[in-house]
Amino acid sequence: MTATAPFTAEDYRARMERAARTAAEAGLAGLLVAPGPDMVWLTGYAPTAETERLTLLVLTPGDDPVLVVPALEAPDAEKAAGAPALTLRDWTDGKDPYAATAALLDPRGRFGVSDNTWSLHLLALQKALPATAYAALTEALPMLRAVKDAAELELMAAAGAAADAAFEEIRAVRFAGRRESEVGADLARLLREHGHQQVDFTIVGSGPNGANPHHEMGERVIEDGDMVVLDFGGLKDGYGSDTTRTVHVGEPTEEERRVHDIVREAQEAGFRAVRPGAACQDVDRAARAVIADAGYGERFIHRTGHGIGVTTHEPPYMIEGEQQALVPGMCFSVEPGIYLPGRFGVRIEDIVTVTEDGGRRLNRTTREMVIVR
Repeated sequence: MTATAPFTAEDYRARMERAARTAAEAGLAGLLVAPGPDMVWLTGYAPTAETERLTLLVLTPGDDPVLVVPALEAPDAEKAAGAPALTLRDWTDGKDPYAATAALLDPRGRFGVSDNTWSLHLLALQKALPATAYAALTEALPMLRAVKDAAELELMAAAGAAADAAFEEIRAVRFAGRRESEVGADLARLLREHGHQQVDFTIVGSGPNGANPHHEMGERVIEDGDMVVLDFGGLKDGYGSDTTRTVHVGEPTEEERRVHDIVREAQEAGFRAVRPGAACQDVDRAARAVIADAGYGERFIHRTGHGIGVTTHEPPYMIEGEQQALVPGMCFSVEPGIYLPGRFGVRIEDIVTVTEDGGRRLNRTTREMVIVR
């Protein structure tokens, strides 16, 4: 299977060259990339199934990229958009793929390894090359995929617009008297109807369930007077969407409206803190200050945001202590919330990209409270 994003072999060649160069600058002898989002981003190749047979992309500075792949999967790998930019080295059952891979590596090198590499494969490589060392890519090169180019930003914007279209339709359906799972199924269907090939999550947290930030959806029947947190997203053409809006069934109380307004103001403050050179933690601090000043600081119990791209959660993270500078092209969520246990929760989330002079929202639906029936 190949990635659906319209990138060329030259695009993938440039990504692999940049990844190898960045690895060298970080003091690594190279990168070892297993099937998963990093391989898709670097080569356009996604095996139809991950098995015990070794598939591994080897990137070392100054050398051509090599994809070690089982012979029975080589025909699919050859169809990947990035295949012309690398060398395929296939192996057959009964042969030792680790010995073949070890021959490509510095026997005393330290390598970055994609986070989802199977321990089966990594331990076998360590056995073949006992003097090597390894570091997870999230630790060694956390910004590898963080800065999107113009084509990627177009795909991110299209995914955001599709999620927005799903929200505009879901707000018109009936909530009262229906189970959270039914509304969640509606959201999943709408995301697919608007072009998502993959739905990663459809959180529907009604009433007291909304006070649990990662409550997904259950069999609770939504009632008149409920606040309902809707957090949903997935992948469209290989790039992610993730948005949250909190709606109310019928007219809200004064307190519910006030809490919603505080979260909306906090989300706006976080967005306005986005600019090149600002630290990731500055976004968190700006949003958190609004909620703390309103007296709800202890009820904001998660980070303000996370990166997004070919996965819906990835670095960088908008959290206290993260001093990574924002760079034009980075994409991440800004999603403060207030959670009152046993009662209700409110969260508002947009995906934001850093521009040359600030930030741009990739979600455009209203952040005002929406009344549903």
